[in-house]
Amino acid sequence: MRLLIIEDDRESADYLVKAFREVGHVADLASDGEEGLSLADGGDYDVLVIDRMLPKRDGLSVIGCLRDKGIRTPVLILSALGQVDDRIKGLRAGGDDYLPKPYSFAELLARVEVLSRRHGGRAEETVYRVGDLELDRLSHRVARGGEELTLQPREFRLLEYLMKHAGQVVTRTMLLENVWDYHFDPQTNVIDVHVSRLRSKIDKGFAQPLLHTIRGAGYMIRDGVHSSRA
Repeated sequence: MRLLIIEDDRESADYLVKAFREVGHVADLASDGEEGLSLADGGDYDVLVIDRMLPKRDGLSVIGCLRDKGIRTPVLILSALGQVDDRIKGLRAGGDDYLPKPYSFAELLARVEVLSRRHGGRAEETVYRVGDLELDRLSHRVARGGEELTLQPREFRLLEYLMKHAGQVVTRTMLLENVWDYHFDPQTNVIDVHVSRLRSKIDKGFAQPLLHTIRGAGYMIRDGVHSSRA
């Protein structure tokens, strides 16, 4: 997806840009309402993520101007104002979704993906393939080289997430949020243990390893990559 984030808090904005790029999306940034309106008006974005309270022009005004111009790009509003009346105002102003602060990135990402799909984005795949490894999300079947593999539920979820982001570095934070539903670091080796078990099931006995450890960064699943392995 190509996203535009309109957020004036620099720390929050930098975090969102980095997090969206880590999962493979393109994220542009505007730090005030006027700049955001200009970029949204001239850019071809899949989703706009707009903070409600912005300098120069507030978020609801930005959305109203875009809608008046006939621009129907889906909008997710971020706001510290989380009361029901605040949400209603945001949706009536032309927003498609409203997420109060504080929020988890995992939920924000899920909501953005839903908005993209609803507005003609690419449907999520049900079968992932990397080399001769295949995962069927609907039947929960995993096979490599035609040989069916037996995975525990958490191992399946871990592999599914890695294969969804094949060829990309997946960080520990991404795994904690999206596979374990943790929004903090439990300071345990739970990820290392599960990655080790998963690697023994999908790579053992095969000449070409698929699951790689990218030291200091995270993990990657990809065909034909030669990286440091844990």
